[in-house]
Amino acid sequence: MVRYADDFRQYLVHTKKATQNTVDSYLRDVNQYLSFCSSAGVLPEQADSALVYRYLEFLTMRSKSDATKSRMIASVRCFYRYLMSIGIAACDPAEGVKIKAAEKKLPGILDTNEIVLLLSQADGSDYKSMRDKAILELLYATGIKVSELIELSVSDVNLQVGILHLRHGEKERILPIYPAAVKTMANYLVHVRPAIVMDKGEDRLFTNMSGQPLSRQGLWKIIKHYAEKAGIQKDITPHTLRHSFAAHLLENGAQLKDIKEMLGHADISSTQVYAQFMKNKYTLAYAKYHPLAK
Repeated sequence: MVRYADDFRQYLVHTKKATQNTVDSYLRDVNQYLSFCSSAGVLPEQADSALVYRYLEFLTMRSKSDATKSRMIASVRCFYRYLMSIGIAACDPAEGVKIKAAEKKLPGILDTNEIVLLLSQADGSDYKSMRDKAILELLYATGIKVSELIELSVSDVNLQVGILHLRHGEKERILPIYPAAVKTMANYLVHVRPAIVMDKGEDRLFTNMSGQPLSRQGLWKIIKHYAEKAGIQKDITPHTLRHSFAAHLLENGAQLKDIKEMLGHADISSTQVYAQFMKNKYTLAYAKYHPLAK
């Protein structure tokens, strides 16, 4: 079973050109599925749809949400596409397996005042807060994912033009950076990064204070720390700044198709959740303030 996982990793990295975060997620899901197959005494290439449905029941018994089960079965399908591509499996037993559609929840979004408050918490009084301010500003300026930010190289930022260049395999996005964020980034690159990154071969834009690559968990702790410091009571997630970026653009007149491109969504349906947020926001305001709506 270990061999399957190792070979699948290579397939994800070299054939699918998946990011490290995606690779880790797929491998976690597939390793759990392989463990289930092993406990059932079945090789994965011998599995049928009945086994996959038993696996779904197993996940349900472990209180996995519908969204999590959907993701895990998607990982299993990808795994079988790999096995079929190398002739080990004749078919995909997960094909056609139905899972109740997960209800899309509206993302947590900060209003403009909360964003300003959050960004002001890193006051730039020392190297760490100067770095953290650059991180927060860049996340809100561009709407990129946490996983994208930790993979950025110094060469991905062009502060003279005020843009961020993202590359994922053959896909790329060029995102503008607003002037205040450009200034904060320039301050970080000139005064802070050279002081904490001693390894001349390290090209990561952001590192921890020891000059080592910044982890997803480390970045999440930074965001959570400043949200707590700001006294923001909303449920903050690693994507809160990304969601706020999109909602604020839409609120100020940006088109969904343009926001879709900036966020790097493959399908417009992923972006339409922000339109639902705006609809809910205005409905609540109408109910609260229109004299005849009470």
